[in-house]
Amino acid sequence: MAKNVVPEAKEALNRFKMEAASEVGVNLKQGYNGDLTSKQAGSIGGQMVKKMIESYENSMK
Repeated sequence: MAKNVVPEAKEALNRFKMEAASEVGVNLKQGYNGDLTSKQAGSIGGQMVKKMIESYENSMK
């Protein structure tokens, strides 16, 4: 696993992941989430990427 250069980044990424999960209707809990389906996990990751792209596009305006 990659090491975070900025310790605060881990918590920020966790909040971002929880927010994305909520937006796509996946009940993500703190800690272990190995019971998620591939579809659920993929939808969380996809939502995170979508939001990062939107943020980048908005910063270009």
